[in-house]
Amino acid sequence: MKMTMNYARFLNKISQARQPSPIRVLTAILQQSPPSMISMAGGMPNVGTFPIESASFKLVDGSSLEMDSKLMKQALQYCPTPGVPDLIKWLKGLQEKQHNIADQFSAGHTDLLVTNGSQDGICKAFEALVSPGDNVLIETPSYPGTLAVVKPMDCKLIPVQSDSCGLNPNDLSNIMSKWSPSDAQDDKSDIPKVLYLIPNGGNPTGHGLTMERKKEIYSLAQKYNLIVLEDDPYFYLQFSKPYVSSLLSMDVDGRVVRFDSFSKLISSGMRIGTVTGPKPVLDRISLHMQASVMHASSLSQVVLCRILEQWGYEGFDQHVDKVTDFYRQKKDQCIRAADKHLKGLAEWSEPSGGMFLWLKLSVPDTYELITVKAREREVLFVPGSAFTMDDTHPSQHVRASYSTCSEEQMNTAFERLAGLIREEQMKGS
Repeated sequence: MKMTMNYARFLNKISQARQPSPIRVLTAILQQSPPSMISMAGGMPNVGTFPIESASFKLVDGSSLEMDSKLMKQALQYCPTPGVPDLIKWLKGLQEKQHNIADQFSAGHTDLLVTNGSQDGICKAFEALVSPGDNVLIETPSYPGTLAVVKPMDCKLIPVQSDSCGLNPNDLSNIMSKWSPSDAQDDKSDIPKVLYLIPNGGNPTGHGLTMERKKEIYSLAQKYNLIVLEDDPYFYLQFSKPYVSSLLSMDVDGRVVRFDSFSKLISSGMRIGTVTGPKPVLDRISLHMQASVMHASSLSQVVLCRILEQWGYEGFDQHVDKVTDFYRQKKDQCIRAADKHLKGLAEWSEPSGGMFLWLKLSVPDTYELITVKAREREVLFVPGSAFTMDDTHPSQHVRASYSTCSEEQMNTAFERLAGLIREEQMKGS
């Protein structure tokens, strides 16, 4: 059932007070103006003073990407805050194809922004939606980058437990049962307004939400009038097809704000991510960008756009399949190494996507074991406490990343970890 959203309820005072930058508005106007337009209004530098004239990139498939002087001038100049128009057009087409939201774009209900990586969009979304004292629902364990954003925000983080099938809707329901759905209409109520989750190949667990759970979570979001922040940088790194449909694809209300990233697929250094969601929320994020980064790198956007246009959607899918096959093989190598060295010393479940294996060690706490003793043995992992709301509590977990290690290195790392676990067990006996 479709519900009418009152976005003013969700946006904090700072976000609602932001006003468009006149210079940023003129930049967008100039980009869409005919060549006959004379502008003496902007603060754009003259591209004739820039030292780079053209560039050529060789792609790993043997093809070349040429950027002539005209394209290079665009890449080196300011662009509209939402992004380079040609890239926006291509990305909207991708979202329409993958998430079945063409009608939402055409009706103007949904929009898309290009951000400096998806974390930039996540940060700005939280800063627009969270006020001091708010209760905020966060999947746990969770991505440390997100925790770094919200922990200092003078809000109360409410952990929602996840397991091998992703965020547990039963735990979410139990948490929300403290409130009545009618509390969502009361401005003085402390009912949570925002739920953050990672639906696929989660960092740190590697687990993904089932379709059944997504439906339950969305239903609860409707019942209690939550905005869902769907942080999905590993969507295309799901190890099974067909992909589990996104929360965005089932959103009939305009309550899902979705974050995608090209860091895992094309380049982490290009710092290109996207935010897709209800236009009133994205308008606020855009105003925050105008007041901070202005826009994501024009050069990165133009290069990415040329690659994507050269590939087309079919070529993009082929590239995604190659990348996913690579990480699937790495995952299989990591599982084999864990089976060989850590059986009886740790527990784990097989990742459904992404780059991580989440290990529960048979020791009371992993912090000193990982941050001191493992480093002394020249092997690095991340202790489980890094992914929790309160990192002072003991954690038995460890995150292992299989993205860059060879199979031989994985075996060596887990062999050293196994030795450390046995030493700890000897101490405790």
